[in-house]
Amino acid sequence: MPTNESSAVRCVRRSLPNHARRAVTTATIKLFLPRGDAKSLRTAEISNWTGKAIAAPRTEFDELLKREELDKSGIYILTGTDAHSGSPHAYIGEAEVIRDRLKQHKTKEFWISAIVFVSKDENLTKAHVRFLEGRLISEAKEIARFTLENGQASGSRLPESDREDMEVFLSRVRQLLPVLGSDLLTPVTQPSKSTPSGGMLFCRSKGAEARGHRTPDGFVVFKGSTAVFQERSAAHKWPSTIALRKKLITDGTLELVEDLYRFTKDVEFSSPSAAAAVVQGGSANGLIEWKTKDGTVLKELDSAG
Repeated sequence: MPTNESSAVRCVRRSLPNHARRAVTTATIKLFLPRGDAKSLRTAEISNWTGKAIAAPRTEFDELLKREELDKSGIYILTGTDAHSGSPHAYIGEAEVIRDRLKQHKTKEFWISAIVFVSKDENLTKAHVRFLEGRLISEAKEIARFTLENGQASGSRLPESDREDMEVFLSRVRQLLPVLGSDLLTPVTQPSKSTPSGGMLFCRSKGAEARGHRTPDGFVVFKGSTAVFQERSAAHKWPSTIALRKKLITDGTLELVEDLYRFTKDVEFSSPSAAAAVVQGGSANGLIEWKTKDGTVLKELDSAG
């Protein structure tokens, strides 16, 4: 294992999401950091997998294009933020020569990072990468964490054995994306018996009732939950809450049903308090407002844990 300051290797064991466990459950992931910086250009490989990922920020785009792996066919994901809405945006593409296609995206302003997936044994054909692109676009749209710049793909029909091989490849893509800093394909999962901090939690206010629980990145409020229609009189002191509610209303996440707003999909917030503030229409202490069915507050659950 390299020990000099210009490089670093790290091995990580992770579990795949439930929908990918058919192919594989655990893995040893090797990250290589040419500059010793996890924010810079980096590569990722998985033991006993013929694929390879290369990721880089836009500031190192030229260095990325110099990589010999980009002579191959593969798929790529560009991620960033829309300048007008502030929402996460992504572009998913494929190419027989990745370098040539990526060069065409220099004019796209929104993206700030790129992740490329290729095969080390050069067994990915044009049909394979078109199939992978179609599956990735379909899955990303279903998960809906990002708005896609390209919402449609031609896809490709493959023989049954090739489809199975590509499903294994996709399972590895799902596994590597979070390691490389992208939650594009990370679903906002429903709670289970192993959910920390008391399982399902409730936040209630003026007839509204929201359901949710902690996640590794914050707090999720589930589809079908409701939020108050009218913000509190003092809500103007917290413009970020008002702005977030307006954004969720504008993009259709909150829809008006009689005198309440209803969540049309699962939504992940940065914290329990951010989630409670949207539900209650003003500043809220999520550690107190989120409670179990029997009334135990989240703060007590955290202390007990």
